[in-house]
Amino acid sequence: MDNQRNFILAAVLSLAVVFFWQMLVISPRIEKERAAAEAQAQLQAETTPSNESTTAVPSSGSEGVPAPTSGQSAVPGSSGQQASTNDSAGRVEFRSEKLDGSINLKGGRIDDLNLALYRQTVDPTSPEIRLLMPVNNENAYFAEFGFSPNADAGEVPGPGTVWTQAKGGNLTPSSPIVLQYNNEKGLEFQRKIELDADYMFTVTDTVTNTSPAAVALKPYGRIARYGTPEVAGIYVLHEGLVGSVGDQGLDEYDYGDIEDEKQVTKELAESGWLGITDKYWATALIPGGSFVAHYNYYSNGRPFYQSDFLGEAITIAAGGTAETSSRLFAGAKKVDIIDAYRDNLSIPLFDKIIDWGWFYWLTKPLFGVMNWIYQLVGNFGVAILGVTVLLKILFFPLANKSYASMANMKKMQPEMTAIRERHADDRQAQQKELMALYKKEKINPAAGCWPVLIQIPVFFSLYKVIYVTIEMRHAPFFGWIHDLSAPDPTSFLNLFGLLPFETPAFLALIAVGVWPLIMGITMFIQMQMNPAPPDPTQQMIFKWMPVMFTFMLATFPAGLVIYWAWNNFLSILQQGTIMKRQGAKIELWDNLKAMLSKKKEGSN
Repeated sequence: MDNQRNFILAAVLSLAVVFFWQMLVISPRIEKERAAAEAQAQLQAETTPSNESTTAVPSSGSEGVPAPTSGQSAVPGSSGQQASTNDSAGRVEFRSEKLDGSINLKGGRIDDLNLALYRQTVDPTSPEIRLLMPVNNENAYFAEFGFSPNADAGEVPGPGTVWTQAKGGNLTPSSPIVLQYNNEKGLEFQRKIELDADYMFTVTDTVTNTSPAAVALKPYGRIARYGTPEVAGIYVLHEGLVGSVGDQGLDEYDYGDIEDEKQVTKELAESGWLGITDKYWATALIPGGSFVAHYNYYSNGRPFYQSDFLGEAITIAAGGTAETSSRLFAGAKKVDIIDAYRDNLSIPLFDKIIDWGWFYWLTKPLFGVMNWIYQLVGNFGVAILGVTVLLKILFFPLANKSYASMANMKKMQPEMTAIRERHADDRQAQQKELMALYKKEKINPAAGCWPVLIQIPVFFSLYKVIYVTIEMRHAPFFGWIHDLSAPDPTSFLNLFGLLPFETPAFLALIAVGVWPLIMGITMFIQMQMNPAPPDPTQQMIFKWMPVMFTFMLATFPAGLVIYWAWNNFLSILQQGTIMKRQGAKIELWDNLKAMLSKKKEGSN
C-alpha cells in the first residue's frame, strides 16, 4: 500500500509540475499571442497604401541562393500602416475557396496570401488570417523561385526580375497562368504557375536556349521571413524552420536555434521538403529533383530567416529546351489535407509538419478516432466525450482487474492492520506475512497504479491533439464554450459568464470556470470513495489535491478539462459498480461525514 501511494503521489506531482508550467508560463504566453493577433487584425483593418521599396532586392547568398545584405532589408510602412500590394511591376491575383491573394510580377514572388476559411478570432467578421506579406511589410514573409546567377547565361530570373504575364487572367484551381522573361543572351524563360483546390502551388520553369552555346543553370527556391514572430515558446510545440531532407529524418530548428547556428546545410538529397511552420499554418518547398537544402539566419539590422534549396544543374543545349518544376505549400495544417499530400505526391514525412510530438504513435491515431466521431456528430466536444468512452471500453479489462484487486485489498484492510500490529518491531516478518496474504487472496498491491499509469500518456496525447491541431481551433462545444482550444472563459469573477467580459490573464491563478469546477468536484468524489490513508501528510495531500487541480486546470484548454471531468465521472461509475460487486465498502459517505464532523468540532 505504501509503495502504491508513493507511486500515485509521484505521478500526481509530475502532473502538477506540468500544470503549474501551463498556468504560470504557457497561459501568459498564449494570452500574449492572442493580443498580438488582435493587434495585427486591427492593423489590417486600418490598411494604408504605400509603394514597395526598390531597395528590397536581395543579392546572392549561400551557394547561389539569394539572401539579404546590409541596406537591402524589407521596408515597413509608417507606424500603424500595412504594406500595400500596389507594386509598380504589377500583380496577378489568385483566388480559390481556401486562398486569396496575389503574385508580384517583380521576382515572381508569392508574397500576398490570405487564408479565406480562417479568421483572427472566433468572431466570423474578424479579418482573414494573412500568411504571406510583401517585402515592404515590417513582417515580410514570401516564397520565391529562380535560378542561381551564372555569368555565361546573363541575367537569369531572380529577386529583381520583372516578369510579364503571357497567358491567363487571374490564377484559380481551374486556370493556371504563364509568365515570361527573356534575357540579353538569348535565353527565354516561361513560368507556369498552377494552384490546386487546397494549398499547393506548382511552379514549372521552361527554359529555351536560342544562343549558340549550351548553358547550365541551377534552380533554387526559398521561403524568407523578416522579423522574429511571436511564438508560444513551449516544449510541446515546435515553431520555426522545419523540413525533411532525403532519409535524414525530421529537421526542427527553433528561431533561437538557427540564430545560434547561422546556417545549416544538408547533404544532397533526391526528395524531401523544407519550410517554416507556425502553430496552425506553414509554408514548405517541395523540390522537383535532387537538391541541397539550407536553413539560414541573417541579420542586417533586423532578423531574417530563410529555408531554401539549390537544385542540381540542368543543361540547356544550344537551340534546346529544358524544364524544372517545384511545389510550394502555403496554408493551414489540416490533417486530412497534409496526409493526402504526403501520400498522393509522395512527400516523405510531410505529415510531421504537424507537431504530433514524441507520442506520434498514440497522438495521431487518437486524433483520427476523434475526427471520425466528429464526422458523425458534428461537434468536437462530443467527439472528446466519445473518445473517452472508447478508451474506457478499450482498457476495461485492465481497469476492471485493477479495481477488483483494490476492492479485495479494502476487504483485507482489517487483517493487514492486524499483521502490521503483530509484527510492529519486525519489518521483514511483516512484509513476509503481507505477501503471503496477497498471494492467498490474489491481491496485486500495485493494481491501483495502472489506471493512473494508463491515463498519463493518454492525457498528454489528448493535450497535444487539442493544442496543436487546427481542427480544434475555434471549435465550439455547447453553451459558453466557443473554442475548445482555449480555457473556459467563465469564472466567479464574471459571475460565470453573466457579466460581459473575459477574465484577464493575470487573474488566471484565482479565476475558475464552470468546467474546472465540475472536474474538481468529480475528482473529489472519486478520491473520497477510498479509505483515508493512515499517514497524515498523505491525508492532507489527497484532501487538497482536487482543489489544487481545479485551479491548475482552469488555465488549460477547455476540451482537456471536459475530457478529465467526463473521465472522472465514468471512473466513479466503474469503480463504484466493481466495489459493490466485490462486496467492498464504498467509503464516500463515511468520509464526507467525517469531514463534516471535524469541521463542526473545529467551529466549536
